[in-house]
Amino acid sequence: MAAEIQPQPQGFQEVVSTAVIIPKEDGVISVSEDRAIRVWLKRDSGQYWPSVHHTVSSSCSCMSFNPETRRLLVGMDTGSICEFILSEDYNKMTPAHTYQAHQSRVTVVLFVLEMEWLLSTGQDKNFTWHCSESGQQLGTYRTTAWVSGLQFDVETRHAFVGDHSGQVTILKLEQDSCSLVTTFKGHTGNVTALCWDPVQRVLFSGSSDHSIIMWDIGGRKGTAIELQGHNDKVQGLCYASHTRQLISCSSDGGIVIWNMDVTRQETPEWLDSDSCQKCEQPFFWNFKQMWDSKKIGLRQHHCRKCGQAVCGKCSSKRSTIPLMGFEFEVRVCDSCHESITDEDRAPTATFHDSKHSIVYMHYEPTTGNLLTSGTDKVIKVWMGPSSICCISVSYKTSMCGTVMQWLALLPHSKKVLSLSLGLPGAFLCGVCMFSLCLREFSLGTPASSHSPKTCSLG
Repeated sequence: MAAEIQPQPQGFQEVVSTAVIIPKEDGVISVSEDRAIRVWLKRDSGQYWPSVHHTVSSSCSCMSFNPETRRLLVGMDTGSICEFILSEDYNKMTPAHTYQAHQSRVTVVLFVLEMEWLLSTGQDKNFTWHCSESGQQLGTYRTTAWVSGLQFDVETRHAFVGDHSGQVTILKLEQDSCSLVTTFKGHTGNVTALCWDPVQRVLFSGSSDHSIIMWDIGGRKGTAIELQGHNDKVQGLCYASHTRQLISCSSDGGIVIWNMDVTRQETPEWLDSDSCQKCEQPFFWNFKQMWDSKKIGLRQHHCRKCGQAVCGKCSSKRSTIPLMGFEFEVRVCDSCHESITDEDRAPTATFHDSKHSIVYMHYEPTTGNLLTSGTDKVIKVWMGPSSICCISVSYKTSMCGTVMQWLALLPHSKKVLSLSLGLPGAFLCGVCMFSLCLREFSLGTPASSHSPKTCSLG
């Protein structure tokens, strides 16, 4: 039985648009559609209380926080961007400046401290950048569709812009102008997330087509590696450079941690043919060969490993090909299936269920913590990508006001852990971390007591 963090949080009236972990502090900053900006800090009681609750004039669509300067920039539904300065103790927030950046809803805000630039995109299909010192707009670029992903490389001053047409555009930014470097498109759906690794010089793009593509920008060879591990729209991408792991999440609540410290292979181009490239049976549009051979044409398929055009009979097998990014079983031709070894099938990713429909994800590299916010108005924080099932954060309303409660759990503990949720006898499985199982067991019950139905790992 899946665990539900109860009671259901009521701290937000609308969905949390964006939330970030405050480095070196036990706290979270969140902005939501209910026009509220909140800063949550841990108090002496052990509970997390909102130290700042500021209401703005319109819905908050996105934000960017710089911990070094404690500057918070919030994108608004009206197209403006509001800048705030947080105090050292994070108990006060002072308005600093308002940028009239767009004509409609701001989709992405990105503050670049090294350049003192504020980059932003909006549903008005404009990409703009401002000087954060003077507040003046430095330039603008018109995109083909409204942008949903934005990254920036400080060293080369390249901006990576992903839009709803599925295209990624690379722009070279100057102080008051920009130039188009190149565009590339590999997704069949709109680009929903971008992540840039400045060390390996690799760009990751996620899409509504459920796929992730790794673009080797630094290699200058046009290499594009596909990663197929989600069953729904990819909502967020984060890269942990110290462990060389890519973290991705989707709107169905799935979180996938990809091992990028392996040699991955490009998926082959699908070949065109009028007949099966294995048995030479004609495909259904090949009327001449159908007439000559007096045979009914077959449907065309493609082997995901070699890319050859094959019929259903010659591609009846399925297999995972993790090094090609296929963590789920896909169609392969019979000859390729025989060549795939058990070692080739070894997974290069781990899969986790966040138990809520994810809207936004943020990774904090200094602590290794991961944050997700969902359509259920819940924010969850996970302790480190290697132990993704460790900490869950929920918000609830009490008589004393809105409280943020952190539920700390030990990763992969072999004992049942108590969960103080106001439910008598409620325990969270210390092995799988998700099953609200063994309600009648006491704290410290060995994992061997689990039934197979409640914990597959026990």
